Amino acid sequence: MELSPDQAQAMTALSARLSACGVDIAAGAAADREPGEAPAEVVAVLGKAGSGKTALLAELAGRLAASGLSAISAEYEPKRRRGRSFAVLAPTNKAASVLRGRGVPATTIHRVLYVPVYDPEFEKVAKWLTEPGAPQPESERLTPEQLERVKTAFAQHGSVPAALATAGVSGSDFIAGWTKREEALDVGLVDEASMLDDRLFDDLRSIFSLLILFGDPAQLAPVGQSGAMAFDALPAPAKLTLGRVHRQAEDNPILDLAHALQDESISFEAFERMVEDAAARDDRVVIAERADADLMARAPMLCWRNATRVRLISGFRSAHGLAEDRLSPGEPLICDGLELPMKHRRKRIDLEARGLVKGAQVIFLGEGRRGGFARLHVVGAEAPRINVAAIIKIEGPDREEPLITSAARMGAAFVHGAACTIHKAQGSQWPEVQVFAPDLFAAARSGRSEAGVALWRRLAYVAVTRAQERLVWVSRWRMSRPAQPLGAEDLLALAAAD
Repeated sequence: MELSPDQAQAMTALSARLSACGVDIAAGAAADREPGEAPAEVVAVLGKAGSGKTALLAELAGRLAASGLSAISAEYEPKRRRGRSFAVLAPTNKAASVLRGRGVPATTIHRVLYVPVYDPEFEKVAKWLTEPGAPQPESERLTPEQLERVKTAFAQHGSVPAALATAGVSGSDFIAGWTKREEALDVGLVDEASMLDDRLFDDLRSIFSLLILFGDPAQLAPVGQSGAMAFDALPAPAKLTLGRVHRQAEDNPILDLAHALQDESISFEAFERMVEDAAARDDRVVIAERADADLMARAPMLCWRNATRVRLISGFRSAHGLAEDRLSPGEPLICDGLELPMKHRRKRIDLEARGLVKGAQVIFLGEGRRGGFARLHVVGAEAPRINVAAIIKIEGPDREEPLITSAARMGAAFVHGAACTIHKAQGSQWPEVQVFAPDLFAAARSGRSEAGVALWRRLAYVAVTRAQERLVWVSRWRMSRPAQPLGAEDLLALAAAD
């Protein structure tokens, strides 16, 4: 990759930090970890949308791999790791899947904080596949013919889970549970670091020798953090800033709009005229007088106020003609947390490591085999199918209390996901994003600010930058009729193809 001047300057500073930890990315070599090696300082690479943060992260990950560091991912982790390691982390499944789409071995923060406890039978087979010269195991589950097929598949693509899948063995067959990671790791690269709360930040600092945060200071801080982000308190030398908008982003009207929001003098009305002008000359920006009910089934409408979210969800369900007292396959949900007591800590770890964390987007596939259970597709997770005890709440504008469609005594809690607040959308991106403009107008009229910046501009910036390819600016309180029935056939077909 050809680095821009500011990227090259940041890479030089990161190389110096890595050298102090015994990793020489210029020479492509890494020394053994020193016993009792002290954690290095945290470093942050900061920049607004289009400044090249993700490209720099991908390049750095490639150089770490070329230097002999092994990537920690969802593939397979041996009990005794040889050499040094690095991990590319994201706060959400969706953010991790975006990085994996660029060829970066990314996983979620929870997946690296917790490690799987493997079935002993699987451990023997995985060791045989990954360690040169290891003898072929005697397996009670797999015949010699199946083992040979697994070995051939592993030689082709290097994935232990995928190789075992050729013999009909799935991930749930060989992971017995999860436990908190205790071993120290070397280098952690954290994308979307503006979403890190204090607890996750402290957990990551406790296990990595060097933690490199990649974040956008113009986004919204985590709820309950008083407007502060994890990298705000770092000393100035530990903050590396990327200021250049790269060539591939210069003709992107979505990023043009995002950068226009950095002008403190711009009013909401002036910004909306800019959106209209962009829509007139480029089909990647659309002005819509109605919310698209079909698009809301896979990408939530983004809004500011919770009351608006509830009204949009009600409109979505009414447009699709869905029953008021139950969910239908294909309806989107958002995980609202895990309602499990401390004695079920092991189960909590298991669910979080599989991607069911607060804010995770899921699609309802149907009721589970047992009462109170639901079959779900976790969007962006490496193994998306899950059957879980669920507490599913559907809020309504005329209801004082939400309707509970699934009422397990304890388990994962969900709210409807056809719309979500802009705060909860941070860390996720979708090809097409609808932004509910009347709510941003309300934020502008409120006169509120966050960290010295007008709240409506922060909200608009985050909302606009969630769109990867197309931004739909919804200007009216109206809902379109769906063009097709709601369903989960697209997800089931994808699963069949896998």
